[in-house]
Amino acid sequence: MTDTNGSGAGAGQAEGPALNVLVQYVKDLSFENPNAPRSLGPREAAPDIGIQVNVNARQLAPTDFEVSVTLEASAGQGPDLMFKFELDYCGVFRLLNIPQEQIHPIVMIECPRLLFPFLRQIVADATRNGGFPPLYIDPIDFMALYQQRAAQFAEQQQPPANAN
Repeated sequence: MTDTNGSGAGAGQAEGPALNVLVQYVKDLSFENPNAPRSLGPREAAPDIGIQVNVNARQLAPTDFEVSVTLEASAGQGPDLMFKFELDYCGVFRLLNIPQEQIHPIVMIECPRLLFPFLRQIVADATRNGGFPPLYIDPIDFMALYQQRAAQFAEQQQPPANAN
């Protein structure tokens, strides 16, 4: 019989990889409805909705990382602007027993993926509370964002071509 310490791991055994969410929070939130009540009336066509997403992270301790998903959205433009939305939603994650080469992808892909459903609900609630139908953002492919950012970084690191 093996003694356990309550965590399910046997005494003397190394624990497997772990990703823990320590806390989640809204760091910054802004919802603007500049043309209300005119913007709340019926419309002939759906407005153009633009959404931008960015992921950033910073290391807080050897195993702890703050991950920030920043989302900016707007519906309409200029005098027809219906709403503008900015959200910086964060989480602090603890990564244990994860190989060094896997930490960056986990922090930049998996952590935002865990935050996304909560961010999506905040956006939906804010737009609904602003007098509009809830804006349910389609799932975001954080892997594609990570790969796109890595490609941009690699492109910037290439030395310029020789002009001779």
